[in-house]
Amino acid sequence: MTRLGFHLARLTRDERALAGLSAPLADLRAELDGKRVALIGNARALAGTRQGAEIDAHDVVIRINRAPIPSPESHGTRTDWLGLGISLPAEDRARLAPRRSLYMAAKRRHLDWCTASSSGFYLHPRSAVARLAAALGAKPTTGALLIDLLLASPLAALDLHGFDFFASRSLSGRRSAAQVPHDFSAEATWVERLIAADPRLRLHPSP
Repeated sequence: MTRLGFHLARLTRDERALAGLSAPLADLRAELDGKRVALIGNARALAGTRQGAEIDAHDVVIRINRAPIPSPESHGTRTDWLGLGISLPAEDRARLAPRRSLYMAAKRRHLDWCTASSSGFYLHPRSAVARLAAALGAKPTTGALLIDLLLASPLAALDLHGFDFFASRSLSGRRSAAQVPHDFSAEATWVERLIAADPRLRLHPSP
């Protein structure tokens, strides 16, 4: 697909054409098979930890949106996959250099051409977003969508770092919980239930 064709498909909401740019879900699952995965949230509290070396020791490190990395000691250095619900600025793309970008949001208006045409690009189905939104009773965060996607794969372990469900707000913005369209309490409860049901999932708290 050309850049012009992409913009036309996005403008006309041609989901079939946009989905044609995506890697198959089977490719992601095969890449995760038996792997230890670290999913890094953007909670400000993570900056006060020394979890970086533990993060980088995983087989696959996944970050979210602009993924600020204030220090290697707290956040590690690697970004293998990047989950997105935004248009990624060029400077962040160059800094993070993910080998695979996953666009997770149901609304495609923030999907940019550089992301959609990148090697390993994956477009999350809108039906999967709607299913999780119904379960949570609110629009899911990019982090929640990634957890849902990852646990459906045959990975060996999924470790969550930098997730405090907005208790310390986000490193990537100044908004309060009341200013974003998510139910963080519902997501926290959902993650607690997942941890109780699936021994592969672990939450690493930040102080």
